[in-house]
Amino acid sequence: MSTFDNTTADRPIGLTAPSGIDRAAHHRLDEAWLAAAWSHPTTRVFVVSGGQVLIDDTPEGGTEIVMTPAFEAPVTETHRYFLGTDKDGVSYFALQKDSLPGRMDQSARPAGLREAGLLLGPRDAGLMVHAVALENWQRLHRFCSRCGERTVIAAAGHIRRCQACGAEHYPRTDPAVIMLVTDDQDRALLGRQVHWPEGRFSTLAGFVEPGESIEQSVVREVHEEAGVTVGEVEYVASQPWPFPSSLMLGFMARATSFEIDVDGEEIEEARWFSREELTAAFESGEVMPPYGISIAARLIELWYGKPLPRPGSLNRTN
Repeated sequence: MSTFDNTTADRPIGLTAPSGIDRAAHHRLDEAWLAAAWSHPTTRVFVVSGGQVLIDDTPEGGTEIVMTPAFEAPVTETHRYFLGTDKDGVSYFALQKDSLPGRMDQSARPAGLREAGLLLGPRDAGLMVHAVALENWQRLHRFCSRCGERTVIAAAGHIRRCQACGAEHYPRTDPAVIMLVTDDQDRALLGRQVHWPEGRFSTLAGFVEPGESIEQSVVREVHEEAGVTVGEVEYVASQPWPFPSSLMLGFMARATSFEIDVDGEEIEEARWFSREELTAAFESGEVMPPYGISIAARLIELWYGKPLPRPGSLNRTN
């Protein structure tokens, strides 16, 4: 087994750092409290639309979500979601709109989570993950799955109720496993999905099926996608992934067979890499380093033993 250096192992996974926000779920059904919080001068509001928010650079060199006091926020009748409060008692709301408001100034710009998640601090990243997940669920679950009638929003955006049959529907989260598989030579199995560009490799992943444990899902997905059997499975960490509604469950897994046979439907190519081979592939440009906020990069780093190079940081030789 390899030994991971502390700086790599302790570095937080994107979108999982403590946000400092108390979701205060006990207030979601308290309409009087919500009304008072909305009208309070310290309350901050931002708009979410199509998975995007407005972000802006700060004088200190950081990046934040563009927020306004409630009295300056765009008008919406129902799509107002309470996200929680911070340690100072400031309340945060997101408004779901069909489009983002006009740019607040020359530097404010729209961004989705894949970009903003790399730039925002823990508070704003946590608020954005919550808001984007709610927006995705709200847009896709407007009708009752029991009787088909239109549902209405309740609990400050966290429930949809059917007034016809009385059913209550809650935000959906789909568990998905993502795993770095290693062999008896401590090589890592990386694959390339059919719709990815040449050279982009990452860990294998897939959804948990009904009646299946997460460990069983790891074994099944690796065999289905790459033809490799897996024995030992070790849980590492999880990551919210609202694209549109997943929770990624990260694992390290040990292969018990080593011949690769890709399915050709999800995975077009898969390869075993030693650390030296992966480093050489990064440096030559044969393999693009995983980039972004996904837990996949962190799983690879735990095996690799150091942070992966980022796009633009390598000198290409071809």
